[in-house]
Amino acid sequence: MSTTAGSAVRSGRGDRRARRGPCDGRGTPLKVITTAANVNDVTQTLALVDGISPVAGRPSRPRRRPEALLGDKGYDSDPNREELRKRRILPVISRKGAPNIKGMGKLRYVVEQTFALLHHFKRLAVRWERRTELHEAFVSLACGLICWRRLKKHRS
Repeated sequence: MSTTAGSAVRSGRGDRRARRGPCDGRGTPLKVITTAANVNDVTQTLALVDGISPVAGRPSRPRRRPEALLGDKGYDSDPNREELRKRRILPVISRKGAPNIKGMGKLRYVVEQTFALLHHFKRLAVRWERRTELHEAFVSLACGLICWRRLKKHRS
């Protein structure tokens, strides 16, 4: 199961950025992208799903796609739902104007916790780099460190 959400990032220069990314059910970041804060979540859904690299699990071929994608109302779009179903991914996304899906808050907490872990790296909480490539490199490094810490904790 993969959950998707976004997080705002302040910049030392005044412009606003949003960090978006899916994570697995335990909160391990699978892919993180940085976009302008005024970019709609719907436009980034398929790019995030396509960006997930194969995840090794049981001894066999690695999984190339999540079983389900959970998202808030910002990801509600019928074309995206259809495209996710074509890819055999179950979309669990609240519809705009409808009551929230019961229990979604517990699942969304996992994503918010993942972004909180990323913001523990002070360089990522406020973006001081002028070039987006540098910031994305630091985000990738932070995600790698989070994964490494989880693997280290799991093995001991």
